[in-house]
Amino acid sequence: MRTVDAVVIGSGHNALITAVSLARAGWDVLVAERNDEIGGATRSGEVTQPGLVHDLYATNINLFLASPAFQEFGDDLARHGFRPAVSERSYSNVFPDGRSLRVYSDVERTERLLGEHSARDLAGWRGLHERYGMFMKALMPLYSTSLPSLRALAGLAKGVRAAGVFDTLELLRTLSASTRELGDTWFETPEAKALIATWGMHLDYGPDVSGGAMFPFLETFTDMEQGIAVAEGGISRLPEALAALVREAGGEVRTGSPVTRVLTDGDRVTGVRLGDGEEIRVRRTVVAGTTPTQLFGDLLRDDPAVSDTTRTRAERYRYGPGTMVVHLALDRPLQWQAEEELSRFAYVHVAPYVDDLARTYQQALAGQLPDSPLLIVGQTSQVDPTRSPDDRQVVWVQVRMLPSEIRGDAAGEITATHWDEAREPVADRVLAKLEEYAPGARDSVLARTVLSPLDLERSNPNLVGGDSVSGSHHLWQNFFFRPWPGASTYEMPIEGLYLVGAATWPGGGTNGVSGSLCARRILEPHPYRRWVAGGAAAVAAGGAALARRSR
Repeated sequence: MRTVDAVVIGSGHNALITAVSLARAGWDVLVAERNDEIGGATRSGEVTQPGLVHDLYATNINLFLASPAFQEFGDDLARHGFRPAVSERSYSNVFPDGRSLRVYSDVERTERLLGEHSARDLAGWRGLHERYGMFMKALMPLYSTSLPSLRALAGLAKGVRAAGVFDTLELLRTLSASTRELGDTWFETPEAKALIATWGMHLDYGPDVSGGAMFPFLETFTDMEQGIAVAEGGISRLPEALAALVREAGGEVRTGSPVTRVLTDGDRVTGVRLGDGEEIRVRRTVVAGTTPTQLFGDLLRDDPAVSDTTRTRAERYRYGPGTMVVHLALDRPLQWQAEEELSRFAYVHVAPYVDDLARTYQQALAGQLPDSPLLIVGQTSQVDPTRSPDDRQVVWVQVRMLPSEIRGDAAGEITATHWDEAREPVADRVLAKLEEYAPGARDSVLARTVLSPLDLERSNPNLVGGDSVSGSHHLWQNFFFRPWPGASTYEMPIEGLYLVGAATWPGGGTNGVSGSLCARRILEPHPYRRWVAGGAAAVAAGGAALARRSR
């Protein structure tokens, strides 16, 4: 029986970041991955035609490039083949009348075009951009901080001092809005309002969900200032490079090795059991790159070390609507009706308006196939030409929102209620909508591969019901409530057991933050833990003294 310092379950980018940090600290680390390929939701492959590389699930790596992990490991990752490809033509929204709104990393150009569209929209854009700058200085550092923690409290106090109490409150008020409220407050035209609201649908923020403004507020301006980035050669380059760093530091990464059980002894984790029956013992810790429902409902099922309270909290963890990904191989770039240059943009959002997004969201929640789902069209080979060896185009279409379980079709056309039968008819609907905005799109398709919400979950159990971000991000399950109060610092209520990944703070997206914060929690005992323990002892001693005096 083998014994190691730590077992890391899963090889998503966050799990691998934790593994790299532990291995570099001298720990004997084993990463156990169920699939034959590493990467979790950060995987790429030739799924349409030979020579064309598609990002299967996640694609945008902007958040990772701003993460502590990239700051720490960036040069080493480059040695092992991970390099970003960045588009200065960031994103755009297209509309039925042939118009579009386009956002470039050239701020002046973006503002000029927006001003031509509407002077009031430009004024609102500039006002929000100013608040974004304030947020980045005052509050953004909290994004890379464990919640709750004294470090976060100190960072918040510093931010309030820098921005001022009134401006901080205004920022928090802005972030607590829904995307509809954000748009109605700052913009005049329905096009500008849709430009903001569409970003909310990348997570599970329908236009009328309170607190839905935060992610769109950040993505709107971060992607303008930084451009949108993908991994050169495919997003698999990221986990492959991280795994190389694990091995370089003496760790092991196993594929085709599903963990079927987390082992405990009393209230402490002792190891894991693999699918072939092999048991791996741990001296220190098990890090689960899973969802809480997997960890406590499957890997620790019926384990007496798990309290009823913890089990109930895990069962109550909630997931958002499903996602479909349509991978297209085209014989030419998409020809957008709105603007010829749109064929070179990283993202084109086909919504079109806020009310359409709201209807799509509600239909998905009700179990209905939306009559006109949101299309997030990623023109990948335009950003990274290495994805294609010739003139063929790689296009990634993320379809949001969709029901995990189908109860009906809002358009009354698709009769299938199981995703294996509904997959292709829904993809036909996607292409029909794309054709409305990019005439000739269907005729340019050489091949397509469709991944339904069910396919996403089959490939990666963390994507429950096809939820591409591993759990709802609504306020009640976000920040220090993710995955639930008391578990947001990655340390689970069994000694030596940790949870990492999109189901933990700061949530979904290819950010890598939870991987870094989890490693810090494991390697650096809380600097104030001794003080807290000492304070608790002092309070207990004082209470005993008072009790003696009262006798």
